[in-house]
Amino acid sequence: MTRRWRPSLGLVLGGALAGTLALSLGGLVVFRYLGPEIGYREAAVLLGSLIAAVTAVVGWLLVRLLLRPIRALETYAMAEGTAEVPRHYGTRETHATAQRVIAMAEALRDRETTVRAYTDHVTHEMKTPVSAIRAAVELMQDTAALSDEEHRLLARIDTARLQIETRLAALRRAAQAREVRYLGSTTLDRLAPDLTAAHPALRLDLDGRHTALPMGREGVAVVLDQLLNNAVEHGATRVTVTATQAAGKTTLDVQDNGSGISEGNAARIFDPFFTTRRDRGGTGMGLAVAANILAAHRGSIVYIPSPTGARFRVAWTTH
Repeated sequence: MTRRWRPSLGLVLGGALAGTLALSLGGLVVFRYLGPEIGYREAAVLLGSLIAAVTAVVGWLLVRLLLRPIRALETYAMAEGTAEVPRHYGTRETHATAQRVIAMAEALRDRETTVRAYTDHVTHEMKTPVSAIRAAVELMQDTAALSDEEHRLLARIDTARLQIETRLAALRRAAQAREVRYLGSTTLDRLAPDLTAAHPALRLDLDGRHTALPMGREGVAVVLDQLLNNAVEHGATRVTVTATQAAGKTTLDVQDNGSGISEGNAARIFDPFFTTRRDRGGTGMGLAVAANILAAHRGSIVYIPSPTGARFRVAWTTH
C-alpha cells in the first residue's frame, strides 16, 4: 500500500493564515499600482475575482483536509462501527486521531460480540437440560404415587429449575442492555404519565420536570421503573425524583421512604445476581441492567446512604 503524504495541521492552518495575509497585502499593492494603468474599477473587479478564486481554493483545501475527514469519522462513530471505515483522514493529526477512534470502536465491538456470543451459548446450552428437568418433574408428578416428602422434594427441584430459567433470562437482558441505544433526550414531565400509571401505589414528587435528561425516553423509563420497583418492594409509599443540571453534569436523584438498604448489602447491590429476595423470585439483575444501560450512554448510578429510605443518584456528563 502506497504511503500518502499528509500535511500537519499546523502547516494547513498556518498556510491558510499566511495566504490570507499575503493576499490582503498583495492586493493593496496591486491595486495601488494597477489602478492608474487600467482604471480603479477594472482593477477592483480583477482583484476581487482573484481574491474569490484563491479563497475558494483555500476553502476547498480546508474542507478536504479537515471538515470532510471529521464528518466521515463522526458518521462512522454514530453508526457504532457498522459504517465503512473512512479512507481519507486529511492531516497527520486527524489521521492519528481517526486510527485511535477506529481501533477503540473495533475493540469495543469485539468485546460486545464476545459477551453476546458467550451469553447466547450459555443460555442455549442450558435450555435443553432445564427443559429435561421440567419434563421429568411433570411426568413424575402426574404418574407416580409419591409420598408427601417426595412431593416436597419435587417441588424444590421444580423451584430450582424455575430459578435457573429466571437467571438465564436475566443474563440475556443484562447482555442486551449494553447493545440497546436510547438516543435523544427527555424530561420528567414527559415520563410522568407512564410512571404514575405503572406505579399506582406510589406517590411521585417530581422536581425539575422540564430539565433535559440526555438519554432517550425509553431508556430513562427503564432505569426509573427499576428504582421505583425496588422502592415498592422495600415498603415505600412515596418517592421524590429530582432532576438538576449544573457544571456540565445532569443528575437525577431518586429518594424513597421505604425500609432502605442495610450497610452490609449496600456495596453489593449493583453486582449481577445479588438479591435479598431470592425466595420471592428476585433475580438480582435489575440494578445491574440499569447500570449497564447508563454505562452505554455515558451515565452512572450510585447508592447514597440516607437516614430514611434509599437514595440513588443517576448522573450523565453533558460536555
